Amino acid sequence: MKILWAVPGAVLILIVLWEAFETIVLPRRVTRRIRLTRLFYRSTWRLWLAADRAIVPARRQETWLSFFGPISLLLLLSIWAGILIVGFALLHFATGSAVHAAGGVPGFATDLYLSGTTFFTLGLGDVTPRTSMARAFTVVESGLGFGFLALVIGYLPALNQSFSRREVNISLLDARAGSPPTAFEMIRRHGHDRGMEALRQLLHEWERWSSELLESHLSYPVLAYFRSQHDNQSWLGALSTILDTSALAIAGLDGVCGRQAELTFAMARHTVVDLSQIFRTPPHMPKQDRLPPKDLKLLRDRLAASGLRIRDGDEVERTLTELRRMYEPYVHALAHYLRIAVPQWISETGRPDNWQTSAWGRVSGVKAAGLPQDNEKEHF
Repeated sequence: MKILWAVPGAVLILIVLWEAFETIVLPRRVTRRIRLTRLFYRSTWRLWLAADRAIVPARRQETWLSFFGPISLLLLLSIWAGILIVGFALLHFATGSAVHAAGGVPGFATDLYLSGTTFFTLGLGDVTPRTSMARAFTVVESGLGFGFLALVIGYLPALNQSFSRREVNISLLDARAGSPPTAFEMIRRHGHDRGMEALRQLLHEWERWSSELLESHLSYPVLAYFRSQHDNQSWLGALSTILDTSALAIAGLDGVCGRQAELTFAMARHTVVDLSQIFRTPPHMPKQDRLPPKDLKLLRDRLAASGLRIRDGDEVERTLTELRRMYEPYVHALAHYLRIAVPQWISETGRPDNWQTSAWGRVSGVKAAGLPQDNEKEHF
């Protein structure tokens, strides 16, 4: 009856190989509802959040959350390797543990040991197969183990490169839209001569960035768990700021190329909607309005003080509200799931940018064109 163990062994091997193919090799979104990888990430993320709330101090919580992406990736690869080893051990056990074992009686423990040493291509020689079937399993597992390790070695650099490309523009946004970035700061800091042309070019660059973000995070969803270098920066916060800026430009900001704003808005909205589907986060409106009427009036007044103008009329507010409803529910659903703060429309007065601060103290005497002066408080 040992032959019955061959079925679960073969099933485990096929499941892991297919999961690894979909996760690492297949460059497109997987629509299958039941996936081992998706179940792994959703369950471990919930446990990670529970530990974050229960045992991690508030000032360390963001750092704790930043560990999840890399650790979960290594844990997933380890689980895949362990399942493959168990699967081949079951195949050996199903054939009657047909091995030569020095100083012991062959059994499942011996089969598991043989499978492990074969998968990692150790070749110790103290346990060897003695039948043609056992030798065939050993050769196949040795090839799979070698290929699996090679695939992992190629996979990790690809992830790091995608992460680095994502973070470059987020870092560049620091001096252009504040820390954290806001639509108000992005527009205000482009209120100089030829500033609207620079803003149009910036929106064009972020249209491409949104497209690259969509492609990389659909292929490798684990990248969404990788957090930015600074606590007040994130890929979702940057994407929200671009959507806010594009929506305001479309609704009624004078002097901005409306067509480019529409293209950027379409690409960024496409990105946030598709990623919401990937993580199965149903859209929902936030409990608190990010831009109530009084804040919209304040936004108008502050932009007017900087020489910029938002057109008057109910049509502008109606258009802006409709555009916000197209993306804010998805942004807030993702933010709630990933525990990422959604930036406001208007930045806090006097808040310095990340480039103006240092672990060794305050940057003094900084007064860049179009940028707020550093305040008197030291930042560590």
